[in-house]
Amino acid sequence: MDYQQFISERSKARKPSAIRALSPYLHQKDMISLGAGQPNSGTFPFAGMTVTLKSGEKLDIDHQLFNRSLSYDLTSGLPHLNDWLRQLQKIEHKPPVEFELSIGTGSQDLLIKAFEMLLNDGDAILIEKPSYTGCLSFLRTLDCDLADIITDANGIVPEALEDMLAHWPRSNPNGKQDQPRPRCLYTIPCGGNPTGATATLERKKQVYDICSKYNVLIIEDDAYYYLQYNSDRSRVPSYLSLDVDGRVLRCDSMSKILSAGLRIGWMTGPKPLVERINMHTMVTNLQPSGIPQVMAYQLLDHWGHDGFFRHVDHVATFYRQKRDEFIECLDRRMKGRAEWVVPQAGMFVWIRLLGGIKDSYDLIMTKALKQNVLAIPGVAFMPHEDKNEYIRVSFSNVSKEDMNEALSRLVTVFDEEAQS
Repeated sequence: MDYQQFISERSKARKPSAIRALSPYLHQKDMISLGAGQPNSGTFPFAGMTVTLKSGEKLDIDHQLFNRSLSYDLTSGLPHLNDWLRQLQKIEHKPPVEFELSIGTGSQDLLIKAFEMLLNDGDAILIEKPSYTGCLSFLRTLDCDLADIITDANGIVPEALEDMLAHWPRSNPNGKQDQPRPRCLYTIPCGGNPTGATATLERKKQVYDICSKYNVLIIEDDAYYYLQYNSDRSRVPSYLSLDVDGRVLRCDSMSKILSAGLRIGWMTGPKPLVERINMHTMVTNLQPSGIPQVMAYQLLDHWGHDGFFRHVDHVATFYRQKRDEFIECLDRRMKGRAEWVVPQAGMFVWIRLLGGIKDSYDLIMTKALKQNVLAIPGVAFMPHEDKNEYIRVSFSNVSKEDMNEALSRLVTVFDEEAQS
């Protein structure tokens, strides 16, 4: 595939840093470096590191790795962690084509660099309606347009995607008849934020085939992939696992399964595209932070891949129980007042308020706040900021008692609004 047709002029203009280009050689045996301006680690006050796990186990961070993590390192991340994650992708997703992998400071770091790599000024990007507010907020700062595709309980509606691409530019929701057809699709296929929707394998195959037909790249933002709730612990195969063309850029995250504060994400995809993301990192934040990487690697190496899979199964079971408790409270408090689809992954429920409510913004941002309950109004997740009757709620970090109380407060606000 000719990836140059997808890469923006801004990304093409980036050149390797002469200093960063030397990074792969710094740890080469017998190499004497007079080139890179590495601080002398002997001046650093840190001597070592031990991490205590909740199991009571203590992990003594390898002394050599710890010292390495205190200094500058490779743009694509600590090689030990990068190799471990590459093996994870091969075990879990079995990508049909060759791939490259790069570690970032959280998946959002990599997503933003991917958007900048793929979007020229005046371009349009295909995006779900509704979609993740964090990416929407960034995309609105670019000179690009959002071509929103309707979704249902199983994610993107393939017929809507096909219709938009087949009839572009007449189908362009922004009304621009001279705008090039979008070259990439941004999707959150598992436990979507905000909808909680999870695309089925059949749905993914349909979407992938459409993207192949119209030569569209897929940005697969899958932070909730390991939080799927199937009783047999199976997971719906990823777009990466279907990618026979080499058109998928997949983003994973440690935030939901190890620690959000570690700020570790990784992107997997075609080498020419991942290299351009690395080029962006070279000229901005240089590399992901060393200490979080060595912490994560030491734990993952201690567990092995089998241990990692046991851990994520445990995490998914935890959130499934939270989901069940929250749905029980919803059934008790909100039935008849709202509609929702029970999520099969993730941390969110997308609630449609009934009672004639057409705009949830004031209800949530003013009246619910006065009742000391937080939720997010649906307008925050709309590519074109359409007013609507939806709210996003999260059950991830709330006790059952507080779930019940929070919904009781929402009911009070809802009933007052519906009667007014």
